[in-house]
Amino acid sequence: MVIQLLAGLLMILMGAELFTNSVEWLGSRLKLPEGSIGHLLAAVGTALPESIIPLIAFFSGGADAVDIGIGAILGAPFMLGTLAMFITGFAAWFLRGRKTGRKIMHVDAAELKRDLAFFMCMYLLVIGASFISQPKKPYVAALLMLAYLVYAWKVAHSGNAMSDENLRPLYFSRRSTPSYFMILLQFGLGLGAIVGGAEYFVAGISRTAELYGIHPLILSMIIAPIATELPEKFNSVIWVSRGKDRLALGNITGAMAFQSTMIPAMGMLLCDWTLTLSAWISSTCLLLSTGVLYITVCRKQCVPISALLFCGVGYFGFLVAILWSIL
Repeated sequence: MVIQLLAGLLMILMGAELFTNSVEWLGSRLKLPEGSIGHLLAAVGTALPESIIPLIAFFSGGADAVDIGIGAILGAPFMLGTLAMFITGFAAWFLRGRKTGRKIMHVDAAELKRDLAFFMCMYLLVIGASFISQPKKPYVAALLMLAYLVYAWKVAHSGNAMSDENLRPLYFSRRSTPSYFMILLQFGLGLGAIVGGAEYFVAGISRTAELYGIHPLILSMIIAPIATELPEKFNSVIWVSRGKDRLALGNITGAMAFQSTMIPAMGMLLCDWTLTLSAWISSTCLLLSTGVLYITVCRKQCVPISALLFCGVGYFGFLVAILWSIL
């Protein structure tokens, strides 16, 4: 089992290296702004595979299919807004802050404020949709989809195109300017390795949990979501290690924007959108963490590493609440 866990992590690391390298080149060839590379290409690319999980749950028709599907939909942005932010902040402190004493991230504070404000408004709308009648929920779903399309359009048309001067050579090409085919080939293989490694890692965790008698609720709500969001976490850590903080945070906030609009919209169209107690707890912890981060960025007009570390409070607070309800 230890070998399986290590093999899964190795696949994720190798896949993340290939993926981030190809995403940067794809954005450069398409003349996209640096911000949109993290917010759109990387974010949606890594979010799509795990977004299939709730859809499978809805169509399975099991007794707990709806609760599992809604839990997966709300769990994805929760993990990104709490644990992924914490890991990114810790990586920035560990890799650079200890040596240089730098206490802020190299990002555009206005850009992060825009993303967080959009996310919190959309997430509140998603939560609020549980109080309205089912016939009206398709209208909320349409509004969420439209909002994301407007957000994506604005992101794609903001900032200057990314230059390829500071890019590392594409691993799958020896040419100074690689072809689209080689870029997309590396993109697909890297993403496949990330997803496959995450699934292999989850399987190893599941076997370990069963062997040591870990409560199934802990497994489904705590351990598994960590692994399903590994792509964004590993991609962001790699970008932080290269000093590309804008791509690192954009990867997270872009995925949060996508997973708080498009995926909940599909959920509202496929099921009776009602929330369980655990969903309410996770939503409260997430909104508190992102709210504090937003207020901090607004007041200081920068992104302190300490504010990202504070986001971990939401995740660990959720852990305490869930464990308290079980024990």
